[in-house]
Amino acid sequence: MIPQPVSVTAKEGRLTLDGPFSGPESIRELLKSYGLPESGTWSIVEGHGDEGYHLKADTALTVEGSELGLKWAVQTLRQLVSDGTIERTEIQDAPDYPWRGSLLDVARWALPLDFLYRYIDLLALHKLNRLHLHLTDDQGWRFEVKRYPKLTEVGGFRSESPVGHMLLEQGFDGTPHGGFYTQDELKALVRFGQERGVEIMPEIDLPGHTQAAIAAYPQLGSEEVKVSTKWGIHDIVVNSEPETLEFFKHVLDEVVEVFPFEFVHLGGDEVRGMPNEQLGWWIGQLQEHLAAKGRKTAVWDELLEANPPQGLLFFGWRDDTKAPEARQAGFEAVSCPQNYAYYDWAESDREDEPLAIAGYVPLEQVYEFEPGDVTGVQGQLWTEYLPRPELVEWRAFPRLSALAELGWRKQTLESFNERLPRHLELLDTMNVNYRPR
Repeated sequence: MIPQPVSVTAKEGRLTLDGPFSGPESIRELLKSYGLPESGTWSIVEGHGDEGYHLKADTALTVEGSELGLKWAVQTLRQLVSDGTIERTEIQDAPDYPWRGSLLDVARWALPLDFLYRYIDLLALHKLNRLHLHLTDDQGWRFEVKRYPKLTEVGGFRSESPVGHMLLEQGFDGTPHGGFYTQDELKALVRFGQERGVEIMPEIDLPGHTQAAIAAYPQLGSEEVKVSTKWGIHDIVVNSEPETLEFFKHVLDEVVEVFPFEFVHLGGDEVRGMPNEQLGWWIGQLQEHLAAKGRKTAVWDELLEANPPQGLLFFGWRDDTKAPEARQAGFEAVSCPQNYAYYDWAESDREDEPLAIAGYVPLEQVYEFEPGDVTGVQGQLWTEYLPRPELVEWRAFPRLSALAELGWRKQTLESFNERLPRHLELLDTMNVNYRPR
């Protein structure tokens, strides 16, 4: 199994799951959705923490745990049940880290909605409990804002996209690209994730990475621009006029109506031409507004240098020292450093490697990562060079499988490699376009 449970005691023989079902209706529905036998006694009991469970398959199937733990037990069964039977076994299980996530960038390419459902289900299979959905950037705005329809009508579409790697400046494809997700579509996606134990954290990147928003509403910036057709870090940022701040407060009002998760990510990264003091002011103002709505604020690690307000959740991306630095400064922090957790980077120089933004992050390097005393871990899928779902899957797996085990309970690399072929067979049955080993 990946991730490997904390404790597995194997017994002789197999149990046929043909008995009655007793337990929460949500678990019955989840079993049914996966084609698993609706069997066993499932009980929500205390003593297993927020996500733990105890599964026993002997003369019958019994599962006890937290409400979320029962959902992870279903995912364990997905890896164990064959032809309606399961090896007689006893499993005690709970994760090491409360945050085990993946970022998916849908701003650079408007990935199909049905793929977002599939991706959430793949996260759930790996007991990853957070989808960090990067919804806005210079190249596209994907979140419907009813008060400001031009954010998607204009900001959701660009005239063309780069060809080849941005550093080579090989021109453009001449093909318009765009799209967005309606609020109703995203609410349904949120419900789907919650049913599987996956919460969605939205990201509205501010005050940089905002060229698409300024293209839609020029008064937000200092000059008229179009939705960007280039990758890379841009100099365009929103201005700091009171009306601009109010504009984005209204945007966030609609964001929190769609996404019930406790955190909203506000970005704060790569803000060129804006002093740290002003960056800190921006985030502080929006944090106060979100707090009044009962929500907390997440940011990238650049805010550590901007006299950050208390209560932020930091995401350490520039290297593996940033999340620990945030923890030492008294903040919660998720570790997602480039050199271990950026899966849009190439894995090797193998001939079949697709075009990548940088390299290399081999699978073995992912597994060697030691997050330390942090809130959790997260694997990043930025999509400048991942325009199609099959490329996202190729880059994500099995590196994201390795990260999932780091977040749940790290074993040895040798143990992981021994279990990986069987896990890849499971991904085969799901037609996941993972990178062949």
